[in-house]
Amino acid sequence: MVGQLPPARLPRAASQTTPKAQAEYIDSLPREIQQENPSAQFTYAVLVVNESGRSAGLSNQVQVPAAPTLPAPANFTARVTAQGILLTWSCGLAPRALPYIQYRVRVYRRAENAQADTNVGEVEIQDCSKTQLLDQSFEWEQTYSYRATVVTVVSVSAKPEMQVEGDDCAAVKIFAHDVYPPAVPTGLQAVFSGVGQAPFIDLVWAPVTDADLAGYNVYRHEEGGQAVKINSELVKTPAFRDSNVAAGKKYFYSVSAVDLRGNESARSEDAAESVP
Repeated sequence: MVGQLPPARLPRAASQTTPKAQAEYIDSLPREIQQENPSAQFTYAVLVVNESGRSAGLSNQVQVPAAPTLPAPANFTARVTAQGILLTWSCGLAPRALPYIQYRVRVYRRAENAQADTNVGEVEIQDCSKTQLLDQSFEWEQTYSYRATVVTVVSVSAKPEMQVEGDDCAAVKIFAHDVYPPAVPTGLQAVFSGVGQAPFIDLVWAPVTDADLAGYNVYRHEEGGQAVKINSELVKTPAFRDSNVAAGKKYFYSVSAVDLRGNESARSEDAAESVP
């Protein structure tokens, strides 16, 4: 027996819908026990004894790992950035690690109305110099809840690795709203062709590699004029042919990139070409 509670003076349940009485007991374990055998399991059960000293027997048994856990991360925040959702936190220094014990911060994500969490990633706790994690596996325009916990990992020779999660920090909710445009196109070149055929200017540029790229817009202007978009639909490949050119004109071109949500980048540097 590790502890005993005095009789609880609890009201008799008035109906089946009345919440059942609850009690709790905290068993403070010496740290020496946890360090000597962190892969052990403690088994607990409750025995209720009436005034006559009689009991219906032990309750169901529950097992608790002996591995020591750490407090939940503090100051946990989530912030939307162009690269993804940045999770940050602070933590106290981990106790002097034993060779077979490691501590990690594990971050979970849950989409709104979802029934299960997704493990976003883990960061090993060493000197608390790394206290952030970038989530890039989410979907834009969705609402998510994030939470973090410290995991104790016990790796004892000849035994399977054991992982024990501590308490969770308070969850934070965030809406992943995309207001970030793709990268600006680069390497734009303009080349005239038209000898023996109708004149045109071909444009080529380096492809933008953003995963959510939808296409490109092409702009043109003459010397001292205002740039005007000349494509009616998004250009899907990094090339465009301008057939609406006139002899004796010099044209200046630029290109922008557009993502799936309509965010448009700044325009590239101009590329100029003349029509003889």
